[in-house]
Amino acid sequence: MQESLESLVNTLESYRGRDKVIRTICYGSQLVGGVLSQKTPPGRPSSSDLGNRLLLFSAQLSHCRTVLRLFDDLSMLAYSRSYGLGPEGSDGGLRWISVLNNVADQLFYPCEHVAWAADAKLIPARSERWWLLSTALWGASLVLGTLRLIVLLKRRLRKCARLRRQMRGEMLTILSSMADLSNAIHWMPPGFLWAGKFPDWLVGLMGTIASLIESSPCFFLRVMVSLDLFGSALMKYLD
Repeated sequence: MQESLESLVNTLESYRGRDKVIRTICYGSQLVGGVLSQKTPPGRPSSSDLGNRLLLFSAQLSHCRTVLRLFDDLSMLAYSRSYGLGPEGSDGGLRWISVLNNVADQLFYPCEHVAWAADAKLIPARSERWWLLSTALWGASLVLGTLRLIVLLKRRLRKCARLRRQMRGEMLTILSSMADLSNAIHWMPPGFLWAGKFPDWLVGLMGTIASLIESSPCFFLRVMVSLDLFGSALMKYLD
């Protein structure tokens, strides 16, 4: 118990750790709030009220993360500059995918800042177009990151089994990115794929899956290893 408490405190004391916790609680609240708001039995208005309050709480946490990201530009710029055009001698296709990914991430922040400032009436601008642009850049970053991991996985499948653990981690990252991408598409203008068609609980579910994978990758890796061992044992038994 003491170790768990110390681990949580250490996580909350770092910016990235705190953001992961806020993100997980944000999407978890949206998941539960969406379920309670959608499936309230007759004569149970209290469940609906609780669901609405959880959705409001989730919205406030999302706003909190938006404000905290006001200070992420420089760290992203430092990373982009350190990466540059990628290490010499590496695969050209992968390098350019990574560079485009960095560009999308770098442009995302100022677009989101402008949208936030417009909503806060700090600047005379319409926030809708800036939220749309920031969401599109986020989605592009997720697509490019997923594409890069898929290319890496294909290459590593040809190599020896000692890379299995690293491949499992990359598969989890792909799953997390796809969950985030599904929400990014949901927040695009109506008419684009499934934009605007997700209920609150499904947005919360996708976000919760991505957040839990990001926050506890070791746990999911152990689950994948256990399933792999179980599958191998089952195949031997069936043979």
